[in-house]
Amino acid sequence: MTDPNTPSTAEAGTTPGTPGAPGSPASLTARLNQAQPYALGLFRIVVGLLFACHGASSLFGVLGGSAVPAGTWPGWYAAAIQLGAGILVLAGLGTRSAAFLASGSMAYAYFKVHQPESLLPIQNGGESAAMFCWAFALLVFTGPGALALDRLFGAGETTTVKARKDRGAPVTA
Repeated sequence: MTDPNTPSTAEAGTTPGTPGAPGSPASLTARLNQAQPYALGLFRIVVGLLFACHGASSLFGVLGGSAVPAGTWPGWYAAAIQLGAGILVLAGLGTRSAAFLASGSMAYAYFKVHQPESLLPIQNGGESAAMFCWAFALLVFTGPGALALDRLFGAGETTTVKARKDRGAPVTA
């Protein structure tokens, strides 16, 4: 006997368990793939905002931070990079270049400031430097995702789309 609340295969339009059927893993994957540029854009916005706030707290002594004296090496320069690159990444302007600079500055911070204290980030207080470094490295390779100002000006998008078409890869963003 069949459950009266379960639609028949004729009502559903596809056979249960077939790729693309409602509720199938392929259908979920397709939905997630459609949302990917927006999830990446949200990731970029959050990471950029956090990085810019970190720089503002070090430069201006706001948000519970203490201001680093102007021109001191490397603190003041790191804070300037954090604020500038954070704002650019947040807005999605020159995302890959700004993320590259930010990732490098966090790698420098980790290996010069934190790693000499001990090997692991949990032991040397370098978790945020390591996480920022890898988050920005990811943005270098993925690009800004959706909701980026670069897309309004057409910067970066055409090269990426053309490169994907040349390789035969699907163009989703």
